[in-house]
Amino acid sequence: MHNQNKILRVFQLINLLKSEPPKSLRHLSETLDSTERTLYRYFNLLEELGFHLQRDEQNRVYILTEERNSELEFTRDEIAFMKKLLNSVGKHVKLKDAILGKLLVHSDIQISTRVILQAHLGKIVESISQGLNTKRQVVLKKYHSLNSGIVSDRLVEPISFTENYAQLVAFEVDTKQNKLFNIDRISSIEITRHPYRNARLHQVSEIDAFGFARNDDEYEVELQLTMRAALLLKEEYPASAPFIKLAENKAYYHFKTVVFDLKPVARFIMGLSQEINVIGSEELLSYLEHQIRHVFSSKKLESAINKSSKRSAKKITTPKNK
Repeated sequence: MHNQNKILRVFQLINLLKSEPPKSLRHLSETLDSTERTLYRYFNLLEELGFHLQRDEQNRVYILTEERNSELEFTRDEIAFMKKLLNSVGKHVKLKDAILGKLLVHSDIQISTRVILQAHLGKIVESISQGLNTKRQVVLKKYHSLNSGIVSDRLVEPISFTENYAQLVAFEVDTKQNKLFNIDRISSIEITRHPYRNARLHQVSEIDAFGFARNDDEYEVELQLTMRAALLLKEEYPASAPFIKLAENKAYYHFKTVVFDLKPVARFIMGLSQEINVIGSEELLSYLEHQIRHVFSSKKLESAINKSSKRSAKKITTPKNK
């Protein structure tokens, strides 16, 4: 278990150093529950494995993300080893150095790191796996729903994980629906004594690059991305990686796929509007136009309220002392 925890900390450190903003030693020490001396040992290990650690003007540390090197690829044995880390101690660690050395340049591992890097998420995956293996209902404790904005417990019957272990496909008992649940929005897992009672209703739907299950709608999306936008898209939505290709002239990245909901695509585009071009995709353009109008109308309303408040304030006078 000690070896596994050490590997998990190294993966988590890589993830922290790759993400913005750069991190101070104090922040890294508190996040990883490690001493600064231990951090320096990890730094030396990363340097030996080929990672280039950088420091900013405030002496904060980060890893400069570079363009993917297509000549480096993982072997099947290495990928299988990574998957085993989720549920096992992983005694055969001879592959460790090869995996760490290639971590930045293989999309499948980038997909997995968001879950593997944090030990408690690994424990959640392991607990759900127990429910799957024993076919028992589990409770997703304090699940954070972005759609409803509610934090609640969800009683589900686990069906399967997505390939990247980022999401769980499960049948929700209360709503009688098959749903996707993001692993990183689950606080903890409670395995109940109750066996599956709705197995005949279990279904696994096709899932798009943004994590939405197939429904009655589908939209073709085609985008041109800067390198930064492509990296952020891959980081925020790892399942998008297979659909991101470097253009022949190497001036931009090309992203094309079919999605089942436009909300996450539009949200991502609006956050990086200067670095993304929408090609075709009339339905997406129409949706973006509607969202932009809503934003500006909200700002106009807020501005009108502020002006009204200022006018009212001017009418109020303070009586002079006689």
